[in-house]
Amino acid sequence: MTVIAPLESMDPARFDTPAILKALASSSRALAELKGLVASIPNQNILINTLALQEAKDSSEIENIVTTHDELFKGALQPEPAAGPAAKEVLRYRQALQTGFALVRDTGLLTANHLVAIQAELEQNHAGFRKLPGTALRDGAGRTVYTPPQDPAEVQRLMGDLERFINTPELWAADPLIKMALIHHQFESIHPFYDGNGRTGRILNVLYLVQQGLLDTPVLYLSHFIVNTKADYYRLLQSTREADTWEDWVLYMLTAVQQTARQTIATIGDIKTALFDYKHRIRDGYKFYSQDLINNLFMHPYTKIDHLQRDLGVSRLTATKYLDLLAQDGLLVKQKSGRQNYYVNPVLTEILTRRTPIETLYRGGGLPR
Repeated sequence: MTVIAPLESMDPARFDTPAILKALASSSRALAELKGLVASIPNQNILINTLALQEAKDSSEIENIVTTHDELFKGALQPEPAAGPAAKEVLRYRQALQTGFALVRDTGLLTANHLVAIQAELEQNHAGFRKLPGTALRDGAGRTVYTPPQDPAEVQRLMGDLERFINTPELWAADPLIKMALIHHQFESIHPFYDGNGRTGRILNVLYLVQQGLLDTPVLYLSHFIVNTKADYYRLLQSTREADTWEDWVLYMLTAVQQTARQTIATIGDIKTALFDYKHRIRDGYKFYSQDLINNLFMHPYTKIDHLQRDLGVSRLTATKYLDLLAQDGLLVKQKSGRQNYYVNPVLTEILTRRTPIETLYRGGGLPR
């Protein structure tokens, strides 16, 4: 029988180790720098839309839902019927993230009901928490490696405990980044849903950082780090359950925050540079410059005529003229897909599809095995 203890039953002092305190200082500095950089972007919805697409792709890839950037970017413009099944699932992840962000922003809380709403958006159903036994986690060979709580009443109780831990800071005195690591592990161990637990748990990470004021917008996504260290992620999840290796788990998650924040800072810096370059070039070279035009070109890697028509409030003929002129001068790349024309922002697309490798420092330093 799986027994999951309340997180507050642990002594916070056990995490005051030199390695954890050093990692905590580094990750906190990187996160603060990221928060400041995001605040310097005039339209932060650009980051929420574009970076969330990459996070949705990476997070879904962990669950073996794989799509191409091209299909994903096209599907973001016209989900039905352009996107294939995998791309639609990935786009639902972005929508679930935005749903959760709106709930946290409006209420200041991160509740069990909010997680139910996020999972419902991901899975397009309203099954809610598990009500039937039988859920077990298996490895690649089909062997059961972990059986989460099976009693529906126990799942409800544990999620209530987790909700209280999330929303009552005075319950357990520790840094929010350490608490984020514990919350993610506890959620994955409860495994409250029939499906979508991994993706919901990764959305929970960034929403908790927003709820705690460490970020103003959800732009720190750990899925790329997890994809590249997938074996360590699952090994540490399980060893923590079996051998109480919480310190190793927290160190892994702090490393994920620090490295992901650094990579995100570089990505946002590149987006910011490209955005202002386009702004100056279009303002100096075209009479139809407007901030709405810049927002359109950077809100999505691909755009199309009717989207520009809607955002600028111009005729279809005028929108077509603007996009074709920008394509003629190399600011956009015009592509035809079936009966549709897409206009690709090549600089933004290159930034978003560039895969920064996980630092060898993590591998070199290693975690106890």
